[in-house]
Amino acid sequence: MILDKIPALDDCVALATSPASLTAIHQPNCAATIWQRKPLPHFQNWIDKLPPDQLPKARMVLRPEAVCDALLDVTRQCGTPDCSERNLLIEDASALASIFASVMSSAYLRLRFDVINSNACRKFHVDAVTARLVCTYRGTGTQYGLSEDGHDPEQVMTVPLGSPIIMRGTGWPETPLSGLLHRSPPDC
Repeated sequence: MILDKIPALDDCVALATSPASLTAIHQPNCAATIWQRKPLPHFQNWIDKLPPDQLPKARMVLRPEAVCDALLDVTRQCGTPDCSERNLLIEDASALASIFASVMSSAYLRLRFDVINSNACRKFHVDAVTARLVCTYRGTGTQYGLSEDGHDPEQVMTVPLGSPIIMRGTGWPETPLSGLLHRSPPDC
């Protein structure tokens, strides 16, 4: 396990090289952890060309072990083509759900698959949850930065495409909050 820090963000974002490294979120003063990985080229080509109306869209609360079956149903309902790339998407999202549930010791998850094509979440903020995992499969990744005074961060970083980030929310049992804010990129 190797963990590096991003010094420009005051050592509060850990870079993980494996799923096991995501547990760094529990270290004091670690506001977020990013699993550095790259999508498979054939998968990325497929999802980038998929019409937006065929991308999965869903919001539900469920046990981590139910995510795979739920996403099979969702992709069928959304008309996502039945192919090996769809299976990769379902398997990856299911694995991330399982990893997140394990890291957070959670029996239930709130699963959200969205197609962001507007400025729906353009303002920097902290989510009103204990923690959230976000993984962008298509487009520009989540942006984040530090703010000491509640204003937009001066230094803005972007999570690489396909790299999951776990971020602490306002419900995290540590005070004061780190000041790490995030948003969807404004170019959506």
